[in-house]
Amino acid sequence: MRPRLRLLANTPEIELWPGDLLHARANHDARILARATRVLRRKRDGRYLAAELPEGLMPLVPRWMHEPGIDDALDALDAHPGHARNGIEIVGELPVHRIEERLDRLGIDADDYADKSGLALVAEPDWLSFAGFDRYRRPLWLHADATGAWQRMREAAQRDGIVLDAISGYRSHDYQLGIFERKLARGLRVDEILTVNAAPGFSEHHDGRALDIGTPGEPPAEESFESTPAFTWLRTNAGGHGFRMSYPRDNPHGIVYEPWHWRFSGARDT
Repeated sequence: MRPRLRLLANTPEIELWPGDLLHARANHDARILARATRVLRRKRDGRYLAAELPEGLMPLVPRWMHEPGIDDALDALDAHPGHARNGIEIVGELPVHRIEERLDRLGIDADDYADKSGLALVAEPDWLSFAGFDRYRRPLWLHADATGAWQRMREAAQRDGIVLDAISGYRSHDYQLGIFERKLARGLRVDEILTVNAAPGFSEHHDGRALDIGTPGEPPAEESFESTPAFTWLRTNAGGHGFRMSYPRDNPHGIVYEPWHWRFSGARDT
């Protein structure tokens, strides 16, 4: 068996996960995942489609070969995600497709939203790097550029007696749509959700460079985070690690103040 990969190969419809980072949802899946190198996972609902085993691909759902996007996923399975040029890891972008379809489901006009919010359409990367686990012990996926910077920043904070934990990292366009659909089901209006969440396709989380950051004992994604020593540390030190707070008070995007949301830009304060 090939070594277990700690990269997430990404295609428009399907993700290829390392098998050891997924939780089995049935006894049958558990036996297969225990031997799987990678698992094809449908992005829109997280359904496991097939597992890569030493003897070949094992179906996990009927008619998996007829899944939308399966050809792209099989091509990604045969290719090593990511490559280096002059020692630098190269990350490509997926085509931005089905954005209009997703936004139409929410009654959002893409051009109108982009003009009013000032937010740009964000493509997903074609692979992501494993950056450890978030607060909830879920695998944290980040753009390769951001992974090392996040880990070094956490270590620097810890040396200063500050504990930072990740609440959320990479999110696909489909995952962002799911956030809206769950909130709509709870009775919220689209215009209310847009003050807290960017529209699918426009979130900084899509390219894996944005992190929602918390600290133990503090509820996630709450304005009260600004009163913690962790936020004070970030405000003083995050820039030196290439991170910037994206949505300060009175930002021009119509997004509420988010002291927990930081994006890796690569440019470091000196």
